[in-house]
Amino acid sequence: MEAKLFDKHPDRFNHYVASHPAGDLLQTTYWGELKSHTGWQPLPIAVVESGQIRASAMILKRKVPMLGRCIFYSPRGPLFSSPTALEHLLEAVRDLAKTHGALFWKMDPALKKGDPAWTEFSQKLIEINTGLDFNGVQPKFIMELDIRPSLDTILNNMKHKTRYNIRYAERKGVTVHLSKSKSDLEIFYPLLEETAQRDKFMIRSFSYFEHLWDELVIPRTAQLFLAFHQNQPLGGAIAFRLGKRAWYVYGASSNVKRNLQASYALQWAMIRWAKGLGCTTYDFRGVSGDLNPENPLYGLYRFKEGFGAQLVEYVGEFDLPLSPLYRLWNPALSIYNKVTRKNNR
Repeated sequence: MEAKLFDKHPDRFNHYVASHPAGDLLQTTYWGELKSHTGWQPLPIAVVESGQIRASAMILKRKVPMLGRCIFYSPRGPLFSSPTALEHLLEAVRDLAKTHGALFWKMDPALKKGDPAWTEFSQKLIEINTGLDFNGVQPKFIMELDIRPSLDTILNNMKHKTRYNIRYAERKGVTVHLSKSKSDLEIFYPLLEETAQRDKFMIRSFSYFEHLWDELVIPRTAQLFLAFHQNQPLGGAIAFRLGKRAWYVYGASSNVKRNLQASYALQWAMIRWAKGLGCTTYDFRGVSGDLNPENPLYGLYRFKEGFGAQLVEYVGEFDLPLSPLYRLWNPALSIYNKVTRKNNR
């Protein structure tokens, strides 16, 4: 087995990711190119045997000015076809770290908790306790819907209220359009700003979504959806798609006409879109692992569970220390976050 960078051969790299049972768009060069616009350098590395990729990792490199070094991060990676290939990948990343001066390699593969191969491999890593909510870089708890059955069966398996809201939106004239023009971001982004202000969360800049369109929508690995009522935009969403899986990633809704249930119409449109492309799983993304109804995030779980989605717990987040300076990372990150919060205020 040998390891090499696939920056010159992205199609082979992406094909392996798309065909892997745990493959995720965040492990492709498409995502790497998008993140290159925000200060990350993509390093797609893979282990090859007899001309076939056996393990891969989209490593995103970012400089850490405070320590004069960098960090490696593989969102929803690494991927591997055998424990032996994974071991070879680990050694290849160690060598790569020496060249780039990396402090550690962070990873959070889309593997279900208890995966035997990962359980053994993770003994070499440091597990990061991210809690039950959204303290990790990627959500540890997600909701996924099996969309292999017919559309009628999928609809009938939903909770009564969810099914009613989908049909109610349709009766009231809510329509969902698949965007074909980058200019539609000018409709989506104000809705996202409105949502962020209402629900009190931070959002990325408009330019980020312009890059997302160029790097993901144009290659058809992402799609923008917009919901309207009488030509008035009520909501929007962006879904990702790779191989047999689709993900609901960004959602936005207006403060007006919320009674028309545009959010339900959007989800149903995205589920039908994903199934039409041959996907077998629709991933609603993160929820809290705390299913106490008094948890402020419980409403998010109920919304997604209403569509028939099931809770899945992934293995979580891990670090592989690559330098003795790793011990300085968490204190430095804490100081950085405090300064950032102060500046934002």
